[in-house]
Amino acid sequence: MPWWAWLITGLALMGLEMFAVDAAFYLIFIGVAALLIGLLEPLGVAMGLTAQWIAFAVLALVLMVLFRERLYKKLRGGAAGFEDSTIGSLVDITSDVSPGASTRVRMRGSEWTAVNIGAETVPAGHQARIAEVDGLTLKITSQLQE
Repeated sequence: MPWWAWLITGLALMGLEMFAVDAAFYLIFIGVAALLIGLLEPLGVAMGLTAQWIAFAVLALVLMVLFRERLYKKLRGGAAGFEDSTIGSLVDITSDVSPGASTRVRMRGSEWTAVNIGAETVPAGHQARIAEVDGLTLKITSQLQE
């Protein structure tokens, strides 16, 4: 594959990860591996097609194993000293939410999915406390329990 095709593929994979899908940073490292393979030929390293694909696969795997988890935790809030400021906040509930059921709520200008993890129904017109954040889902409990 020509060097410029590797570069385009790498940039496309990284762009897809950042703007279109949430693949948990797998595509970022596959894209970085493609970019690095693409940079080899302009730097004077000539490789056959089979060698390119083998080097690409090995490099993508090594990058994911060595760096993905650390980067994912750092960017997603798992780093030491990180506190999620949404936990403990209150959200307005617009429809009754029984235990285990979900609804849509507005928080900080965005719509979120909220799941009632408490033992009591959260009635419409009341507020619920955010107990946990799991990706784009808020786990809420009733304020009436307190």
